[in-house]
Formats: sequence, structure tokens, C-alpha cells
Amino acid sequence: MSFRDQRRGGGGGRSDRGGFGDRGGAGGSSRGGGGFRGGRGGSSGGRGGGSSSYGGSSSYGSGSYGGSSYGGSVSRNGFGGQKSNNTQGANLRKPRWDLERLPPFEKNFYNPSPALTSRSQAEVDHFLSTNQVTLKGRDVPRPIQYFEESGFPSPILGCLKKQGFEQPTCIQGVGWPIALSGRDMVGIAQTGSGKTLAYTLPAIVHINNQPRLERGDGPIALVLAPTRELAQQIQQVANEFGNVARIRNTCVFGGAPKGGQARDLERGVEIVIATPGRLIDFLESGKTNLKRCTYLVLDEADRMLDMGFEPQIRKIVEQIRPDRQTLMWSATWPKEVRILAEDFLKDYIQINVGSLTLSANHNILQIIDVCTENEKENKLRILLDEIGNESENKSIIFAETKRKVDEITREMRKLGWPAMCIHGDKSQNERDWVLQEFRSGRAPILVATDVAARGLDVEDVKFVINYDYPNCSEDYVHRIGRTGRSQKKGTAYTFFTQGNSKQAKDLIEVLREANQVINPKLYELMDGSRSFGGRNGFNSRSRWRQPGQSNGGGYGYGEY
Repeated sequence: MSFRDQRRGGGGGRSDRGGFGDRGGAGGSSRGGGGFRGGRGGSSGGRGGGSSSYGGSSSYGSGSYGGSSYGGSVSRNGFGGQKSNNTQGANLRKPRWDLERLPPFEKNFYNPSPALTSRSQAEVDHFLSTNQVTLKGRDVPRPIQYFEESGFPSPILGCLKKQGFEQPTCIQGVGWPIALSGRDMVGIAQTGSGKTLAYTLPAIVHINNQPRLERGDGPIALVLAPTRELAQQIQQVANEFGNVARIRNTCVFGGAPKGGQARDLERGVEIVIATPGRLIDFLESGKTNLKRCTYLVLDEADRMLDMGFEPQIRKIVEQIRPDRQTLMWSATWPKEVRILAEDFLKDYIQINVGSLTLSANHNILQIIDVCTENEKENKLRILLDEIGNESENKSIIFAETKRKVDEITREMRKLGWPAMCIHGDKSQNERDWVLQEFRSGRAPILVATDVAARGLDVEDVKFVINYDYPNCSEDYVHRIGRTGRSQKKGTAYTFFTQGNSKQAKDLIEVLREANQVINPKLYELMDGSRSFGGRNGFNSRSRWRQPGQSNGGGYGYGEY
């Protein structure tokens, strides 16, 4: 049964269309025929003047971008251009906060609407149970169900309607009353659930009720994010809604020149969106300070801890007055995040949307292919061949290392696939350009390391392929969360090998919670009851073997 048949629930074999690279002749347009299945030759065009825009010898690969987006040489800026976590912030001294001398500030701006207060408790309980919301904490405000119940200023409500939003998402409806009340909170919800607006709009209300910034003041609101991609996407939201309230922001992250970011900080901005390393650089150099900061957001806290940012986060937070309002957002709730919450938040409310255990978006169909390492290349070719038949086929392929990402991209492009890649060694300009090409659909295949697993907000990604299974199942959930966003459907394919056996138990739990079909071989790997035999790890009775495929491995379309 093919991947497509598994996805559609039907039987039968794959279509007889030829091999991985058979893409309908030589092409003809400047993009090799256009779309996902363009040709490999064709007319001149593109950025480098080569023989074809995607499949040719030099159109992109040898042009002005030097080929590094396609597995060629890369710049070595490092992940965000940051120093060692052990040395950053060594010159920052912890302030001695005297709460009695600190100027007071207001953080409770919430007045429940009459429609909300008149709603019965039974209606509230039904809303919470229907949306799988659990709440912990004292005096939790009732959730809102309509924008008009939020109490946001009319320009904000107008902006929401202009953007086409009809009603709050669950995390927004529950989170806004808590944030507007000035309470500390932890929000746990799947990616793509609207968390950015859940903390950005209350931040705007908070800022508008504080004294204006004076010369030399730092920001009033600080948002920390793990990656520059996520930071830039948060800034887009801050721009869209901050402009109507005349609130300025800047985004500071590694891998980009410091000059423009430093000038923004020195001129004064109400909101700073930052990755931890670059913000510490500016704090140490005196380009900004956090003395005025009274609204702190830790977005994707679990990811920041995974990336080793905890020492930097602690250095930053100790620069902020202790009576601040703190909002922590996470897609998972591991022990490390719980410890961070206990250290940074006071009398907080915890919101959990969805299962309390590790869970994936139920709008995503998950297909697991238990295979050997050597089978992956050919299986990827066959899978892309099938995906290419779909009318909507924007795809992300995840690999574990930067070298593997470059290799996959380079070989795919040799065979005519319009693939680009990003990882931590790419320059910021290159990453921005690649993401723009991917968003626009001009390059519908993105190959990436986990740098793109979170924060990459592209609404129309239909397929995620885990070429390598990640080191932990939390990252698996975040990877596949790039599809199925905003209540849309998506499909995730995963190649799972014997080397991933330690993750089999967690993966089975994720699949079971999402009511997915579980490959029986996952149970075998979990139990360790049998060893993988033969050249491809399947016996003759495997129902996961493709029709017509021999145990010798693959369809025999050659190496790549």
C-alpha cells in the first residue's frame, strides 16, 4: 500500500509514472515548468542566469546566492551568532530591587462585560470541556467567546475584523481575561493555536496604561523567543496591531548586523522581541536596560530550554523588577519548564488546552514507516512523487543535522525537485529569502533542521516529512505541527528506524492519543522482541511493504 493509499484509506498500488526524477521532459518556463513538478531544463532565467530556475545548472545554485540555499557552501554565523551560554551575561550585575522605592504601575485592566457575567456557570463549564481546557489557580476569570467581550479598544477590535478573524481561538478566549487582569500565567497549547495574539494584545493594553517612555528608558514589554524566525513572526503581529495604538517595537536576534537593532533600542521602543543571546549583548553594552519592563513573555519556553538558553534567560529575568507580570507559553509541560515557572511566576494560573499528556494536533494524519537507514533515500523519492500529484503540496522535510539537510537538498535539486533549505549556519538574509520563496510557493519544498520546527508560521503547509526522527518526541510533535494549522488538515510522514527504538514508546502514546493507526512494528521495536532482518528490515508478510516491492529494497530507481 502506498503512502497516498494509507492517507486516503484506500488500497492499490502507486501510479505508474516513472522514477523520482521523471518530471515531464525538459521544462520550458523560467521555473522549469512551474510548481512542484517542474521540468529540469528549459529556458534561461532566475537569479543567476543559468539554464533553468530550479533544475538547471546555475540559475540559483551558482548565481548571486552562491548555492548555499541548496546544499552548497554556507556562511558560518552559528545559530544566531551567539557566544557560549557559560560566558554570556558575565558582566551583568543583578540589581538590588527595593520594592518600596520602585515607582508603582498598574496591571489590572479587566472589566468583565455584562454578557460574560450573565452567562451561567453551566455554559462556561460546557465551553471549557468542549475545548478540552483545564485550569489551575485561584480566582480564574471566566473565558470570553466573542471579541466584543474582551474590552479591547475599538481600534484593536477593528484591526481584528479587518484581518478576517471571526472569533477568538480557545487559548485567546481563556488567556485574554487572565492577562488583562494582571495575573501571571502559563499557557500550554499546540502550535498554531493563536498564542501570539493571546499575549500581544494584552501587552498593548498594558503599555497604553503606563507612563510614556523617556530618553534612556528601555522597553515596557519584553518577549523572549528561541529562534530568529519566531521572533520575526512575533514582530509581524506586533506591527499589525501596534501601529493602530502607536506602539513601537524592535526585533533583536543574532546572525544579523547589530547597528540597526542598536539604533532602535537607543531611540526607545515600547516592545522588544528578542532571542536571549543578542539581548544579553545589548544589555552588557548598555544599549538598553530593563528597568521599565513590567510585562514579560517567555514564548516557547520548552524550546528555549531545549536549546540551552536557561542560563541566559535567568540572567535576563534578574534584570527585571520582581513585581512584573510574567506570561509563559509552551507547547509541552516537562519538568524543566515547571521548575522555570515556579522560579519566575507568582500565584500563577495555568491553562492547558488539549491533553495533559504529550499530544499532537488531531487535524494531522500521522503515517509511520518503520524502515532501515539505507531505505530512506528511495522512500523519499517515491513519497515526493506521490505528493507531487496533489493539488496542494507545499512540504517541509526535516533532517537531524545541517550536513544531512545540505546533502538532501543538493541531491533533490539534481533530480529536478524545487527544494531549498535552512539551518543554523545560514546567514539571516539567506534564511529570510528562502522562507519568502517557500511562503510564496515559488519553492514548495523546504528542507530544514529543527531551526524551523517551531515558530515557522506558514498556513498552507500540507505535508511534513521526518526524514530523521528527532531525539525526543516533543520535537516530533512540534515538527508535525507545521501542518494542520488554523483548523486545516495536514499529513505527516515519518521514517522510523531501529536506531530510534528508545522513542517508540513515546511515539506510540502520541499516536494513540490522536486516534491514529499504529504501525505494528513500533510495538516490536518498543518491546525489543525481535531483531531487524534482511536487507530492508521487512519480512514477507509486512503490510507496510509497497505492492510490487521485493525484499531487496525499494523500487530500484537508482541512488541519489
